[in-house]
Amino acid sequence: MIRHTRTIVLWCPDWPVLAAGREAGLDPARPIALIEGGAVHSCSAAARRDGVVRGLRLREAQYRSPELLVLPYDPVLDHRAFEPVVRGVEQAVPAVQLVRPGTLAMRARGPVRYYGGEAQAAGALLDTVAALGVPGAKIGIADGPFAAEQAARTALRSPVGVVPEGGSAEFLAPLPVSLVVDQRTRTLLLRLGVRTLGELAALPAADVRRRFGPAGAFAHERAAGREQSEVAARTPPPEFEVEQRFEPPIDRIDQLAFAFRVSAERFIDRIRESRLVCTALRVELEDDRGGHSGRSWLHPRWFTAPEVLDRVRWQLQGAGSAEAGLAAAVTRVRIIPERLDSTGDHEPGLWGGGPDERVHHALTRVQGLLGHEGVATAAVGGGRLLGDRQVLVPWGDRAPAVRPGPWPGTLPARAPASVFDEPVAVLLRDAAGGPVTIDERGAIGSPPVGFALAGQQPAEVRAWAGPWPVVERWWDPERARRVHRFQLVDHDGCAWLLLRDAEGWWAEARYD
Repeated sequence: MIRHTRTIVLWCPDWPVLAAGREAGLDPARPIALIEGGAVHSCSAAARRDGVVRGLRLREAQYRSPELLVLPYDPVLDHRAFEPVVRGVEQAVPAVQLVRPGTLAMRARGPVRYYGGEAQAAGALLDTVAALGVPGAKIGIADGPFAAEQAARTALRSPVGVVPEGGSAEFLAPLPVSLVVDQRTRTLLLRLGVRTLGELAALPAADVRRRFGPAGAFAHERAAGREQSEVAARTPPPEFEVEQRFEPPIDRIDQLAFAFRVSAERFIDRIRESRLVCTALRVELEDDRGGHSGRSWLHPRWFTAPEVLDRVRWQLQGAGSAEAGLAAAVTRVRIIPERLDSTGDHEPGLWGGGPDERVHHALTRVQGLLGHEGVATAAVGGGRLLGDRQVLVPWGDRAPAVRPGPWPGTLPARAPASVFDEPVAVLLRDAAGGPVTIDERGAIGSPPVGFALAGQQPAEVRAWAGPWPVVERWWDPERARRVHRFQLVDHDGCAWLLLRDAEGWWAEARYD
């Protein structure tokens, strides 16, 4: 006989939207949608009232909800924002399992004994998360984590849904089969007439395993209320984050950096004591006007205490200068490690790091003197024109992500070796001595015979190819761009990549 573990599940509805909205300073009552891969990952209650649902394409979601606020889904933000909630719940109920950001599971036996009953334990948990600033949380209590989560999600009249002991199978029976199987299996079960968990549980277990394998057998056990999963309580990680409040608030960058120096050293010392190094951290600032600033910082190796202070100072420099002061005085600074690595992964070699180590120290020192954007490295970004693909990334930052998939109109492989910072004006003449033109259909008016940089006499054109049109943002009159690409070989055998726009001919790059 299977003994079921009585389980409590805490569910925070629309947690990803709540976390992203708080980060962006948006009202959660407005229609908000988080987008991942061009589709809706999650949305607010106001957006659902307009017809927006998970999995809907972005354009369709905006058509259904014209006032929809669109934000990118950030799983790192999702976890980071929920960590204080997890720690707060662990103060009230130990041995908590993080199912996903917004959902926690815990064994019911301890809280029920401590608080005097399931209803009292649920009330204490709801009070805890409400004090942590999480509205609308719900509690589910049942035999096993799956049934308890469904009890929380289906609780309508009360924030607490309780399934009696031994009643999980009856409670789960009317729920849709899509809760336990993937889309492909769901489609097959629907064709077989199996639409609910009760109908799935009524099938012979041996036949389900034979047809759908271990995943189907696991789904069958869940549907029948025979879940054998138990709560796997997490071990609370050590607290490395550092927070300092200022009373009275500080309105000068240099004074704040000096006041936070001891906290930055304590932050690094705590991490070193655990034989770890921090390679990514987050700086959060609050001012006396209620403003909030948060930014993640990366490091090419690992942070030291002076470099932590540099990041705090650079983030403050976006709001003012050390001489003139800040627009609003800062009341709180918080440092949160986002990525920690073992010191063994960053130990120098037996004979040192050689040139790479010297380059790192030199660039880091120069960046400390000139500021965050004072030292940059080149990276290749997305875009159709070569100038758009040149991206300068501050030393230590991650290169911008390039949009996956092809860029229609982009230059094929074997790009030019020399790309000009600014396009260079050129002359392109036909046999009659006039400028070479391109009509509205993208066809060249007459073949080019003379080419030269502006201010020089045109020389013979040996070969040419094109034009190829590039049309961008045709729907936006202010940002629309229409150019034609053209390749030619001059009298010296040098190949050029040209652009033709409304103002004339330009050299974008040269094939050296």
